[in-house]
Amino acid sequence: MSTVRAKVELRALGMADLPTIEAIERASYPTPWSRSMFAGEIAKPHSLCVGAFDEETGQLAGYVIISRYVDAWHVMNIAVSPHHRRRGIAWTLLDHLFHVTAGQGHRGYTLEVRVSNSDAIRLYESVGFKARGIRRGYYTDNREDALIMWKDPVPASE
Repeated sequence: MSTVRAKVELRALGMADLPTIEAIERASYPTPWSRSMFAGEIAKPHSLCVGAFDEETGQLAGYVIISRYVDAWHVMNIAVSPHHRRRGIAWTLLDHLFHVTAGQGHRGYTLEVRVSNSDAIRLYESVGFKARGIRRGYYTDNREDALIMWKDPVPASE
């Protein structure tokens, strides 16, 4: 199976991106984040909020929100618009974050993902995450368990 790679520009998300972020979020999750949750993360100095913008149209195609908690980075949210899926955008966003946070002397990266979301689990495994545990009843909409995944720190480039 060949994957068509989307050509995207990565840049920091801003408050002006909130309407498009909300639309992608609603199309991606059964219990989407609210606008205020995204605005709060965008405003935090210890969060990295990166958007992938389609180079041809300029439209937001996907985003990732990652926050630093003590000595680990927590992938809080990642989504790609249905129209742009299966083009490597989520992989590109995660790879970018690993690059910009490399060598910061932390324990690594962590996230939670629905145990039923096999596509997302494969994506996370492809960038180096490994399953490390289960959070029972983590998701409020249906009490589904979350798989806890960790990725080792990325060393600074020479």
